[in-house]
Amino acid sequence: MKFTDGFWLMREGVHAAYATEVRDLHVSDDHITAYAAVQRVRHRGATLNTPLITTEFFSPAEGVIGVRVTHHAGKAHPGPDFELPGAGTGSGTGRTRREGDLVELCSGSLTLRLDTGKPWALEFVDGDGRRLTAAERKGTAFVTTPDGAHHMAAQLALGVGEQIYGLGERFTPFVRNGQSVDVWQADGGTSSEQAYKNVPFYLSSRGYGVFVNHPGKVSFEIGSESVGQVQFSVEDQTLEYYVVAGPTPKEVLTRYTALTGRPALPPAWSFGLWLTTSFCTAYDEATVTSFVDGMAERNIPLSVFHFDCFWMREYQWSDFQWDPATFPDPKGMLARLKARGLKISVWINPYIAQKSTLFAEGVAGGYLVRRPNGDIWQWDLWQPGMALVDFTNPEARAWFQDRLRPLLAQGVDCFKTDFGERIPTDVVWHDGSDPERMHNYYAQLYNRTVFELLEKERGTGEAVLFARSATAGGQQFPVHWGGDCFASFEAMAESLRGGLSLSLSGFGFWSHDIGGFEGTPDPDVFTRWLAFGLLSSHSRLHGNVSYRVPWEFGETAVEVARCFTRLKHRLMPYLYGAATEAHTTGVPVMRPMLLEFPDDPACRTLDRQYMLGPDLLVAPVFTADGEVEYYLPRGTWTHLLTGETVTGPVWRRERHGFDSLPLFVRPGAVLPLGADDQRPDADWLDELTLRVHPESEGGPLRRAVAVPDHTGRTAAVFHVARTHDGLRVRAEGTDRPYRVEVVGGGSARGAGEVVVTTR
Repeated sequence: MKFTDGFWLMREGVHAAYATEVRDLHVSDDHITAYAAVQRVRHRGATLNTPLITTEFFSPAEGVIGVRVTHHAGKAHPGPDFELPGAGTGSGTGRTRREGDLVELCSGSLTLRLDTGKPWALEFVDGDGRRLTAAERKGTAFVTTPDGAHHMAAQLALGVGEQIYGLGERFTPFVRNGQSVDVWQADGGTSSEQAYKNVPFYLSSRGYGVFVNHPGKVSFEIGSESVGQVQFSVEDQTLEYYVVAGPTPKEVLTRYTALTGRPALPPAWSFGLWLTTSFCTAYDEATVTSFVDGMAERNIPLSVFHFDCFWMREYQWSDFQWDPATFPDPKGMLARLKARGLKISVWINPYIAQKSTLFAEGVAGGYLVRRPNGDIWQWDLWQPGMALVDFTNPEARAWFQDRLRPLLAQGVDCFKTDFGERIPTDVVWHDGSDPERMHNYYAQLYNRTVFELLEKERGTGEAVLFARSATAGGQQFPVHWGGDCFASFEAMAESLRGGLSLSLSGFGFWSHDIGGFEGTPDPDVFTRWLAFGLLSSHSRLHGNVSYRVPWEFGETAVEVARCFTRLKHRLMPYLYGAATEAHTTGVPVMRPMLLEFPDDPACRTLDRQYMLGPDLLVAPVFTADGEVEYYLPRGTWTHLLTGETVTGPVWRRERHGFDSLPLFVRPGAVLPLGADDQRPDADWLDELTLRVHPESEGGPLRRAVAVPDHTGRTAAVFHVARTHDGLRVRAEGTDRPYRVEVVGGGSARGAGEVVVTTR
């Protein structure tokens, strides 16, 4: 929030106290505590009737420095707190150094400097001594407002040309500079400043990140109050934040996700095409079967079928009981669908309507959230008399899981964990949690409860959600989708912005409703969205009041759905390699251009194109007539579908038919392609093709390409090296035959070692 009235004045009734000078300092081997006066102390009398700000510096992990700023330390702390799986135990990883007035805390390549002989300033520098950012004259403070609220605030300096990204899945402009952002969960769709997935972490183009370790409301002013500063504040007595070292954006994300949790690896089958009933449409088993038959008749491979809300009876969400009037034989129906090779997803939410049979159970067991006077918290928004499961209660979590188990026994494979954003603050939680801090954190407990059930019942590597809400750490429970977007090109573009923003907030996997959710897309929108959706980490056809089967939108849509679904299946050895990288390093599958090309200034603002894994550039078409503008960085790029080569750096404007879009392979890439285009979880080593794209400069090529198995482990490694007249490829871990194709050159097939002559 904003505290000042312009640069010189404070807003009426607002009072700020800024750390001004160090009055005492305690330094241990790995920890610094500084006591800062909020005014210059010129004589002893000035120490009376005035506050001190206690500031602690520590390192929870290598390359991460924490700052904890406290005014009154006696405030009760009921939680919740973010779990930080990567935080070190014991003494941490930092080391201190003191020389005269200068004190430093070093962790990996990151150093915090505080000169106690000068006015208060915290400086963060990299391993080369380059300043990354600093908390200067007004950078450490507490602020009181006319309503009696007490805020802790920090400001970190922005360098000239520095750009800020992240803070969750946000649909406002991709670069955050100039924006005010409140980290506060809301069901706001994709067309407003509200967000389903709020993450108090931002990434800087200068090669560092900042994580505010507070699960409640965090207000950010990104060059929007003081234009040279990122300010963040919380209504509390303590503010804790971590500066995360790079120097590259990938390394920042690797360190941040090591601290807050890495994504689980979704099962290979989840990367195929998902089809749903849609939301308010009419459907029964005959309808569902007609959809599945229609996809098969048109040779559009289908991997998952999803039943949305009305699989349950109206007014009774959630009771986890199939509507008997519509689905009289759910177990038999699921068996019939699974016999066709389909996985099954069903919609759930964490709310219990009063008419649900579970309402009385929840009341009797103490499983529902209560008001301070002991009443069950209820309202009529979404469901009549709706109550909320109290996931802070271990017995409530077990009860909720027990109600889902019968569905898994029937044949359900995964759950769409919808909602989790509309969490009240006028309540009392079972474990005594602070309602303000729990508002955002609730989504973490909800998704973890369901994900852990799936892991227990289906096994590690087989658990996957389709989740809408999340906060920091939520990346551990994939997959997340972009929520309720309109059926328009504008919403398609804003959805991509949100996904790219989420990917820079530590989330490795992301999806969206192909064709848009609200309304019915015209065929142009739907067909263009198909290519984009099938070149995302996960792909789902879903709508609100109308079906999203491709033939509803014409034969061209059918052809595009068929073509790009099969293409995605052939790309699975490559895509699952990128998924495994997300799981092990935190680098997302869908990557903003700046992640792969941080030194190219043109890439820092691009939000209408992305890298799918390290080597595929995708630029969705957001127009009916096929006109698209995109940028190719340095090197000679090859269009995956046509073989056209284009040398960058270059901006291109061109028109594409519905069966095409800018889809380029990076120079130097070795792209593993599967032979089976009918399913995402095929045997990828069966007739594998390695498509080699030599560097445009013609320099030495030496690369090892790993092909994973369905668990993410390496099934085979192919060592590719340039020779004087071609390429030599040596297979390790497999003796099965494979094919090598050199773009612009020759090809060969064999096992073990394969030599391709290109001259």
